[in-house]
Amino acid sequence: MTIEQDMTLQPFSDGLPANIFTLTNQHGSSIAIMDIGATWLSCKIQMQDGLREVLLGIDSMQKHLAQQAYFGATVGRYANRIKGGKFTNAGQCFHTARNEGENTLHGGIEGFDKRRWQVIHQDNNKITFSLFSKDGDQGFPGNLSVNVSYHFSEQNEVTIDYSAVVDKCCPVNLTNHAYFNLMGDQSGLDCLSHSLQIHADRYLPTNHNGIPLGELQFVTNSSFDFLQKKAIQQDFLTDVQQKNQLGYDHAFILKEGYQDAKKVAVTLTAPDASLQLQVKTNKPAMQLYTGNFLLGTPGRATRVYENNAGIALETQYLPDAPNNPQWPQPTSFLQADKKYQSTTCYCFRVL
Repeated sequence: MTIEQDMTLQPFSDGLPANIFTLTNQHGSSIAIMDIGATWLSCKIQMQDGLREVLLGIDSMQKHLAQQAYFGATVGRYANRIKGGKFTNAGQCFHTARNEGENTLHGGIEGFDKRRWQVIHQDNNKITFSLFSKDGDQGFPGNLSVNVSYHFSEQNEVTIDYSAVVDKCCPVNLTNHAYFNLMGDQSGLDCLSHSLQIHADRYLPTNHNGIPLGELQFVTNSSFDFLQKKAIQQDFLTDVQQKNQLGYDHAFILKEGYQDAKKVAVTLTAPDASLQLQVKTNKPAMQLYTGNFLLGTPGRATRVYENNAGIALETQYLPDAPNNPQWPQPTSFLQADKKYQSTTCYCFRVL
């Protein structure tokens, strides 16, 4: 069966089947996107020996509803964590839905990944989804309208554009939670042998719950130094910060000049140098997550994932930024008279 047939055999929680959309370029590479969660379901890159699926993912609605890994989903209103499920703005304290202990993760109990989005535009190489989130949704203030567009180019570039407006000041932080394995989802290899380069000289230490400790640290002389390309496994689990999270699950502030969606900010390379992923973004930070808690998560066909089966490169504002206005990034609060706009391009290069 195709992914469209598999995913639509069972209904979503609203009683209706998912809608799957496939964009294909002239090389035969393709991506598939689902309206549930505006989810990037599949990314097949044409290699010399055939198509290679480079995203981790699932192939049934039953698995989708059961997994908690956010495979390829659009997450919001606020990607990553908000400490204690609360923030203050203009003297008013807001309490957001807590879904990870005492904290809010990726928008709360019913984040944007768990909603059916509406298609407002579709052509041969682009599709745009929209979602309306009412005032008070998961505790966030303001009526929010958000659009997410996927564009797939002839150069194997997946560009995701986000835009939003709100009628009350509210923190907004949208990203995609795709997991990449450039050797292929069915290769059986983990992501730790991939090489990674991140143009970031500071990262954000966290406690064992993934909540920032408050101060950014320089990556120099630490396991978080990816300024030069290195294998992820080189310094894996070599310090307390990583051991708290069973690996990397930390935000990096991108260096000035790498936040314009023009320069390549992050480069991931397959261990056999057959395929490379370059990431460009206008977001100030990126969360590196090495899939540390994927163990036992169902995948496609009979696959059950192990820890570190894939790597997430989540472009975003820093976690818990609403409670830390002192950090060197634009404010994560979207004003009622402003428009949220961000873009991230995932460029796949066959080597």
